[in-house]
Order: sequence, then C-alpha cells, then structure tokens
Amino acid sequence: MNLATAFITAARCHAAKTAVFWGDEEFTYALLLQRAAHVAARLAGEFGIKPGDRVALWMKNCPEFIPAFFGVQLAGGVVVPINNFLKPEEVKFILGDAGVTTVIVDASMSEAAGKLAELVPQLRLMRAEDCAAADGQAVSIPAGHGGPQRDELAVLIYTSGTTGHPKGAMLSHANLLANVESCRQMLAAVDHDRFVVLLPMFHSFMMTVGMLLPLFVGGSMLLIKSVHPPKNVIAEIFQRRATILPAVPQFFRALAHAGAPEGFPLRLCISGGAPLPAEILKEFTERMPVPLIEGYGLSEASPVVTLNPIRGPRKPGSIGLAIPGVEVSVQDDDGKMLVPGQTGEICVRGANVMLGYWNQPEETARALRAGWLLTGDIGHGDADGCFFITDRKKDMLLVNGINVYPREIEEILYQFPGVKEAAVIGVPDARRGEQPVAYVSAKEGATLDAKAIQHFIRERLADYKVPKHVHVLPALPRNATGKILKTELRKLAVAV
Repeated sequence: MNLATAFITAARCHAAKTAVFWGDEEFTYALLLQRAAHVAARLAGEFGIKPGDRVALWMKNCPEFIPAFFGVQLAGGVVVPINNFLKPEEVKFILGDAGVTTVIVDASMSEAAGKLAELVPQLRLMRAEDCAAADGQAVSIPAGHGGPQRDELAVLIYTSGTTGHPKGAMLSHANLLANVESCRQMLAAVDHDRFVVLLPMFHSFMMTVGMLLPLFVGGSMLLIKSVHPPKNVIAEIFQRRATILPAVPQFFRALAHAGAPEGFPLRLCISGGAPLPAEILKEFTERMPVPLIEGYGLSEASPVVTLNPIRGPRKPGSIGLAIPGVEVSVQDDDGKMLVPGQTGEICVRGANVMLGYWNQPEETARALRAGWLLTGDIGHGDADGCFFITDRKKDMLLVNGINVYPREIEEILYQFPGVKEAAVIGVPDARRGEQPVAYVSAKEGATLDAKAIQHFIRERLADYKVPKHVHVLPALPRNATGKILKTELRKLAVAV
C-alpha cells in the first residue's frame, strides 16, 4: 500500500460520495480519482515525469489541489508542496534544491508563476484547472501507480532552516500512512466525519490531518474559501454538518468570540501549528459546546507526534500523549533519557519519522540520533505520560503556525545599504501567535529608515516574515565574545 493505492481504494469504495465541499460545489470521490488520473497521464506523457521525479504544487487551497497531489502519486512522482505565500525568489531556491522542473499551479497563482518562469527558464507549468478537462471522459489509471514501495519517498516538504535556507524533509509513503492511521485511532475518525479545511494544505498539519485522513477513512472535506469573517465559517460548518475542525490557536479565539448557534455539529476541535495559550483554551471552553484538544508535531514527523485524548483527561498547557505507534522521550544533550519532571529536549521515534533531509547528510545526522528525531523543543513529561513544551532550543518563531527563522530575515537585513548589525527576535502577537521584530545599527555616516528597510524585506521575503517593527539602535548589545545578546533585545522589546 502506498498513497496512490490508498486513494484508489478509498475512491472506489466511496465513488458516489461527496469527498469535497467547496462553496456551492461538490466533488465526488469518483471525480477526484478521474481528475487525478488525468493529471498523472499528462505528467507521464506531456511532461515526461518518471517515477521518483519531483513535482511541485504551488497552489492556494482549492479542490484542484487534491487531484494534483494524487496525480503526482499516481505517476510515481514525489510531491513538493510549496508555501503559496513565498515570493518567486524563495521558490526558485526550493526548485533548484529539489531538482524540480514541473510545477502545478492554480489560477490564483498565475502572476507569481509567470515571474517564477522568468527566473527559471527551464520551468514547465501545468495549470491545475486543466485537470477538469477529463470530466466525463474515460481516463485509465496509469499502470505505474503501484510502483513506489512503502519506504520510498512520497513527499518532500520544505521547512525553514537555521542556516537561512529551507531544508527538504523526506517523508515516505510509510511515514504518512502510519501517521494517518495513528491519527485515525486517536481521533476515532470514521467515514461520516467531515473535516473543516481552512488552513493551507501545503502545511504538513493540513496535508495529513485535513486531507489524507478524511479521504483515507472515506470521510469528506469542507474546504473553506475564506476564514473572514469567522461567522461565515461557522455558518458553513453548520450548513454542511462538519464534525472535526483542525486549526491554529488564533482561529479558535476568533471562533469563541463569534459564538456557536444551537445545534452546532462539530464534535471535536484540534489545535496545532503553535502552542495553545491557556487563556484561549479557557475562553473557548467557556463559550463553545465542543472539546478543544491540543496536539504537537513537526514536518519531520509527518507531522503529528502527540494529542490530548478526546475523552480526557486533558491537562491545560500539555501537548498530550504520544499517539499510537509513536514514542516520545525527553533527553539531555548526550542522549541520556530523563525521568518525568526533568527538562530536556523532546525526542520522537516511530514509523512517522522522516527518512532525513534531502541532500543534507550533515543536517540529517544532527536531527537523527540513535533512531530518535531531535525536535529542538525543550520540555518535560509527567508521571501520566503527558508532555509539556517549555521553550524552543532552535531560534525559531511561529507566525500563524508557520516556521520563521530569524537568520533568514537577518541575512536580508545585512543586504540593506548602511546596515552594520542586525538581529531578529519574536514577540507575542494576539492574532498571529508571534511576530518578528528587527533591531539594526547603522554603519558610520549612514542613516537608516525603518519603513525603507521593511519595504526592502517585503520585496524579497514572504509578507509574514516582514518584521512588525524595525528599531534602529546606536549599537546592538553583545557579550564578551562578540555575540549579539538577543536576551537583552527581548527585554528591550518588552519594555517598548
């Protein structure tokens, strides 16, 4: 069994059932399989995609994302989902690193795709809307769909790297299928469940929990066109009788304030992508008639690692228990296992753990130790097997549940004329979880303008990476060895 055969099995078992709700439109399993087969045929024929070739998906959430994803799988290819907020320059690096020459885009990405094509002359674009050309026609499933073995690469998902460049986490068919099965058990997901999909499907959380899980259990996806205002999302959930809502903490705060009508159909809400503040959990619990459980994961683990149990006990502030088939431990820097209550690095072992980083053996060796994935998150466990995250070892921010590494922004800051020193930290943000804030000092004789610096960064990086504020200081605080003291900058940020 691989992702392609799992999808074929589900589609044939539930052929006439609605798999995706999209506004007033409905898409059956049979139609999605037909379109996926059409995509696969075009990739293998017109685009010359062979088993193992990487094909990127640069798309916003839309029904076409699903046949595009499984079309690549049916052709024996490897899906490279790309953050649709990235700028063409950022995407160019990923394509070059992954060896991608074919990108599937939807209509909303046409302008950005045109700019990307100028940067990468050999690039070949497939329009996702063209997959609908097969509707009503008999399209055979390519014979190669059963080719990839479970331990072979299925998805190459890029996660921001501490070096300033993203790294490709290699997820096998077995990794993703194992994580889907673990989540199925933990969430008691069945074929009458309808999952609300409002977060981007390029994100590993939505790819696994919002797309693969509902489709593989024969359920349905309620694909939301816009999350603003939240009351419209609530109305759509009510209309379509959705049952499970995975989202980030900030959306649950908005949902709690909007309130739920009588007879609200949701049976479960899952918070992921960023830590769930106790204040938001309290507000939600007081105002909404449905449990909100926190989970934890990372792209390198396909991504789900822990979840709070549906029926309790649920501990506020806890990321929950290890999901079935996954082990979680707390270790010190030497790999020694720590006992409950002791603080160390959260480590993960199981069939969900990635094969490694694409073409980065040294980074892989740093991330995988004696069969354990080192998450970079600091925390502890308790006597009941619940885990708690207390800090992050890596210098990483979470903006709307998406990883942002300060180093990448700092590299751009240093390119701005007149910048002598630069440092980026994260500050709490009620709407986005965290926001980057930059501190710079000027070279002798230079004058720096904060707005000009923000504009400079916005031209080169995704909007969510642009610092909320840029502060110009005479000099940045440093220790005796010359290292910039971000702890001092964080104190400064609190005082502002």
